[in-house]
Amino acid sequence: MSNNDVYKIFSTSEFVTKLVAQDHQAIEQVVKAYTEHLFKGSLGLGFNEVEASELVQNVWATFFDVLPNFKAKSHIRTFLFGILYNKAKEFKREFAKTRQHEVIDDIMENHFDENGAWKNHVVDPERFMVATQTMDIIEKCIEELPLNQKMAFSLREIDDHGTNDICKILNVTTTNLGVLLFRAKNRLRECIESKIEV
Repeated sequence: MSNNDVYKIFSTSEFVTKLVAQDHQAIEQVVKAYTEHLFKGSLGLGFNEVEASELVQNVWATFFDVLPNFKAKSHIRTFLFGILYNKAKEFKREFAKTRQHEVIDDIMENHFDENGAWKNHVVDPERFMVATQTMDIIEKCIEELPLNQKMAFSLREIDDHGTNDICKILNVTTTNLGVLLFRAKNRLRECIESKIEV
């Protein structure tokens, strides 16, 4: 079933009625359809995989809590990403004090097997260093964006959401979204330029 088919089915009043009544089959369909999207959205906001999994679980817990009062004023997907956005803000505040990145461990796990051998073929060291440094700079610059700009940028450029969906998720007007995206792209360009050695 395509994304468009899922979107249409989940938009019907019949499906929404089943969902609000907490029909197990309807809930299962929604969870299967959107868990991966929410996880990728969380990663796009700069959370690591463990944090993203926890964030997605929190999104579902909140969704199930508020489900009996769901009025379908927005599509289920938009509603879920709205919850994600609010939970991400909460998580950022909580993790700001305690979050630490184990960069060396990540590199070891990603590039070496348990015997210490390379998982992938070795590439030209100079090319590898340039590519790694460039990606590292881009990721750091995205991480430095204010959360609302990062969310707007991720929803548009990474998750490929449409303007209307993003506006509903972030609770902003089309004009405000344009400003957020413009500022995000400007900040990214300035940040990347400032970090790349000329």
